[in-house]
Amino acid sequence: MIPIPQYPLYSAAISELNAVQVNYYLDEEHCWALDVSELRKALYRAKEYSNPKVLCIINPGNPTGQVQSRRCIEEVIHFAWEEGLFLLADEVYQDNVYSEDCQFHSFKKVLHEMGPEYSGTVELASFHSTSKGYMGECGYRGGYMEVLNLHPDIQAQLVKMLSVRLCPPVSGQAAMDVVVNPPKPDEESHQQFIQEKEAVLSSLAHKARLTEELFNQVPGIQCNPLQGAMYAFPRIFIPPRAVEKAEELHTAPDMFYCMRLLEETGICVVPGSGFGQRDGTYHFRLYHQHTMTWSP
Repeated sequence: MIPIPQYPLYSAAISELNAVQVNYYLDEEHCWALDVSELRKALYRAKEYSNPKVLCIINPGNPTGQVQSRRCIEEVIHFAWEEGLFLLADEVYQDNVYSEDCQFHSFKKVLHEMGPEYSGTVELASFHSTSKGYMGECGYRGGYMEVLNLHPDIQAQLVKMLSVRLCPPVSGQAAMDVVVNPPKPDEESHQQFIQEKEAVLSSLAHKARLTEELFNQVPGIQCNPLQGAMYAFPRIFIPPRAVEKAEELHTAPDMFYCMRLLEETGICVVPGSGFGQRDGTYHFRLYHQHTMTWSP
């Protein structure tokens, strides 16, 4: 089970493994919120033709930029416990939270605070990375996952599979060491580390707000609040004639829009159809770290 819109790595991995993709839709009208009732409907529909085993959550969201509340996470954990689902918590943007009304809560922490009935039974794998957040952008490839309550036989196979893979670059490994063991308050580099970290995150927060404000000034574009992560996923309202033209060219309407945008302005964005969206809606994804400064 994966969110729609989703990070395309998940649909690609599912396809490669010849598994079944089960979509659940995030609620665009409520800032891309995750509604457990939607999870339940998606699961029960999927049970008619498959046997769902895994629930993937991306928090903060990619490409949608939402940050889940603690209550939502508790509801998701209860749902996974109730239905016997393995939780995959993609939390690589956990440091990138911009809205003052939002706070990052890790699935592991919430799981433990819900008590042994959950913490001792729900299978959870959580992910973090150096190539996102404030640490290294996409140039430093390194990360980790932490697995809880995995069956010992399955864990042995997981270790075997990871053991035959190549290591990430040395620079990524070094950065990962800093992520999990940052300078301590009594160490010489601590003050500089905090200053640089806050400067990067402050800049990203400013660009997120600027992106949201600019898009909502443009006729035909509607952008939800960018609560976290590094992306905007605004909705675009494409005129019917443009939709018809795209259909004539056998092209998705949002791809048609994005190609015209690139050809006429030089601005490159990614069509929302690559991430999934509800039928009849169109979007594109923008990496707002490189915020555009054009005027509407």
